[in-house]
Amino acid sequence: MRESPAESAAAALATWREDTPGVGQRIHLNNAGAALVPACVARAVADYLAREAIRGGYELADEAAAAIEASYAAVAALLAAAPRNVAIVENATVAFFQALSAFDFEPGDVIVTTRNDYISNQLAYLSLAQRRGVVIRRAEDQPAGGVDPESVRACLREPRVRLLAVTWVPTNSGLVQPVETLGGIAEEAGVPYLVDACQAAGELAIDVARLRCDFLSATARKYLRGPRGIGFLYVSDRALSRGLFPLYVDMRGANWCSADAFELTADARRFENWEFSYALVLGLGAAARYALEVGVERGGGRARALAQTLRASLRGKLGWRVLDRGEHLAAIVTVEVPGIPAPELVLRLRERGINTSATLRDYAVIDMDEKRVVSALRVSPHYYNTETELAALVSALESLAAA
Repeated sequence: MRESPAESAAAALATWREDTPGVGQRIHLNNAGAALVPACVARAVADYLAREAIRGGYELADEAAAAIEASYAAVAALLAAAPRNVAIVENATVAFFQALSAFDFEPGDVIVTTRNDYISNQLAYLSLAQRRGVVIRRAEDQPAGGVDPESVRACLREPRVRLLAVTWVPTNSGLVQPVETLGGIAEEAGVPYLVDACQAAGELAIDVARLRCDFLSATARKYLRGPRGIGFLYVSDRALSRGLFPLYVDMRGANWCSADAFELTADARRFENWEFSYALVLGLGAAARYALEVGVERGGGRARALAQTLRASLRGKLGWRVLDRGEHLAAIVTVEVPGIPAPELVLRLRERGINTSATLRDYAVIDMDEKRVVSALRVSPHYYNTETELAALVSALESLAAA
């Protein structure tokens, strides 16, 4: 007898939870921070380190060359890209900064971005403004939340615009920016386009051709469910053909061919550094393959459905404010519980075996000030979470709020 859709979904959930040892220990609702890794990812990292201790670091890297290349291929498959367009780096911020450093900004050059870009990206823009005289243009938001594409279009008409940089899903809310629409606008304007997909990778399907981006940065540890300390950068053929490379190119990215000249590596690896953990590279590859097996659209759809269920539960509580705005929402839920600072809530929930995180005003000054909030609890379910776990969180919050 063929399984019903409900039976198939239940079987898949059981498999995902069986593959995730951590779910038996805690209720983990901090996947926007660092998800629980599947057992296959933990094994890939641990097994490599165990062999490295015996074989030697350089020697094992040579022996494991095929497995390392397979990790590039798996990440490329997630992006609907080719392995030559993938650089593996230490984290998403390094990936973003490597891309940003490829542009020779002059005083008066303009970076167009949003009011909801990630804090580290905003700080980088401000640093460029202070040190290089770069002008930051933040496009206006739509009334319902999220950047207004027409405002971006208007900003890109400035003659000195050198880059459009957008965070797909900000760290401090469930907002999903219209990155595909913005890619079309950037392409029409002839402006390079950099997408921060840190909170999108593993939850939202990525097709770099549809995004029409020149660069895309991401991490392993969040919804992709990989290890901490590793990330990646997509570099388009267009960017490679233009000869773009990071400000501080490493021996991994170029050959020193004469005393006063170097020759760039032909592919995206010109954005890498020579030294990084190959154990984590194999963990990244295992996570990418697992995500492909689950199906990013399937798993991400379930995560977003759980987030919507949670928002509905939280909105019904007197005095609590759900802060997520925008036409489309990701699997990040932010809520203000009056009278209890979010960092304190995180600690008290953790004592009850529930993992969450806090988002603070300093992480998103513009957005948080507009919402008139200093801190908020950030809850980020994934596809391996259950409705029962969400109910347990709500119950715990009610108990803490009433205490």
